[in-house]
Amino acid sequence: MTLPRLLRQWGAALALGVAAAGAAHAGGAQFCGRTQPLTAPEQARLLQFAGVVRSALAETPAQAVLISRSGLDLSRFGIRYSHAAIAWRDEGGAWSARQLYYACDEGRPRLYDQGLAGFIMGVDNPAQGYVSIVPLPDAAAAEVRAALLDTPRALRLLSARYSANAYAFGLDYQNCNQWVVELLATAWGGLTDGEDLRARAQGWLRGAGYAPEPVHVDSHWLMFAAGFVPLIHLRDHPEEDRYAMRLRVSLPASLEAFVRQRLPQAKRTEFCHDGERVVVHHGWTPLPDGCRPADGDRVLPING
Repeated sequence: MTLPRLLRQWGAALALGVAAAGAAHAGGAQFCGRTQPLTAPEQARLLQFAGVVRSALAETPAQAVLISRSGLDLSRFGIRYSHAAIAWRDEGGAWSARQLYYACDEGRPRLYDQGLAGFIMGVDNPAQGYVSIVPLPDAAAAEVRAALLDTPRALRLLSARYSANAYAFGLDYQNCNQWVVELLATAWGGLTDGEDLRARAQGWLRGAGYAPEPVHVDSHWLMFAAGFVPLIHLRDHPEEDRYAMRLRVSLPASLEAFVRQRLPQAKRTEFCHDGERVVVHHGWTPLPDGCRPADGDRVLPING
């Protein structure tokens, strides 16, 4: 297998949380910008999909939700969702999602507020996509919403250095999902602003039982390729994890599991589309692969 192909595999497989990725090549790698622009029919289908999610959010009394979307194809790792954010309802009833993204032109991570349709249209594959929402119960939602909209404190949690596969308990780097879980820690731990806020948030997470499911890397060549691909790093991971080829990275599934552990009353709804229909599935069991409805799921047609 050629080095360029290895780099493409590694870039696609471990860019856990990069907003979009391009093909890696021997002279470097590009991780910014959609490789193919959305066509008008693709945009129309995604807007209909976003409308179904928006309608579901309108029916929930929650003021804040954990929202996740599928992104890069990480199916070889058994991973469906790669990018999470916190969405909140404003006084007018409109929903926005606050998230970490990597600003390619600046070469640094930023916080970004995005409308619901824009968030959902960030899926990497317009032919099929998944979204999951976990509405937070009243008191927990109020704490998260307050921390989220406390912009100085939210920015304090933002690392200056981004790594798509950042170690979940390290301070050298951060990925998009790590920022979200540290925001939850700040809210539920009642943590005040300060230079060591990230360290205190991670300490609270450890004490609260946050334990991200390790990502099993199935090739030493892929581990080696990390030295050539930007936005992916290994030096922040403990040596024993690197040798075992098990990287503890914050992913949406681990965030949802933590919320469920802490808030057993929380409910989850999963949505998918395949370009022809939308499936709405309630509960903590995942939708079948291929956007196939299970018993009791709601199925809605996509027009056009």
